[in-house]
Amino acid sequence: MSIKIVIQGAAGRMGKTLIRCIQEKKVAGLELAGAIDLWDVPDFGNDAGLAAGTREAGVKITTDLAAVAPDADVIIDFTSHFGTAGNAERIAEWNTAWVIGTTGLAGEELADVRKTAEKVPVVMAGNMSLGINLLCNLVEEAARALHAKGYDIEVIERHHNQKKDAPSGTALMLGQAAAAGAGLDLKKSRVDGRTGIPGARTSEEIGFHAVRGGDIVGDHTVLLAGTGELIELSHRATSRETFAMGALNAASWVVRQNPGLYSMKDVLGL
Repeated sequence: MSIKIVIQGAAGRMGKTLIRCIQEKKVAGLELAGAIDLWDVPDFGNDAGLAAGTREAGVKITTDLAAVAPDADVIIDFTSHFGTAGNAERIAEWNTAWVIGTTGLAGEELADVRKTAEKVPVVMAGNMSLGINLLCNLVEEAARALHAKGYDIEVIERHHNQKKDAPSGTALMLGQAAAAGAGLDLKKSRVDGRTGIPGARTSEEIGFHAVRGGDIVGDHTVLLAGTGELIELSHRATSRETFAMGALNAASWVVRQNPGLYSMKDVLGL
């Protein structure tokens, strides 16, 4: 039996990539059951498969999540932080599994997701790729080995010019991994860019620097800078399909889990 999937953010870059991968059966056993986006997107009302540049899906892009989600097995959400959190209560009522790739959630929005995870299984990750999740492990180990020896930690991320949040969710994942390895509290150590005369860098800082331009899919580098040497741990995404495949594999995995909040490390068994 196929796993029925609803895509939220179906008319966006990631939404179309997800739909294309489902229609081309790049992950076995998945069926597109719904395609949801805002009423003013250019492809509203069109067949979701054709809008994604692949074969016809027989599913139109609509705004009515309630019409398709209760009968679906899992919702994959790449929308906005307020849109994602705004649906949390309804998803809990529908008893539908949830994969969240949306970034920028904070405070009460995260609390809403955690509350939903008490009733349904939820996978939430700032990045769905295998490479990034492996990189987080490497960054944590490097920070554990080097920070106490005086190595400074900086995170640089580069994305396309339409990305709305900064730093990226992936950059924050990497920063959290570095903080865990270094024994730091990221909330206290995080410094977003520097301008003016901020003074000398302290050993407790983890700096974040966001670059936006063109159609960059996603580049992330963690610098560990010591005296006389510099170590760079980097990941470069060349296709959104990397993230889409991760999200679809997460969808296949999460429908078999008990209620709870999971990460891609759980999905990948890392």
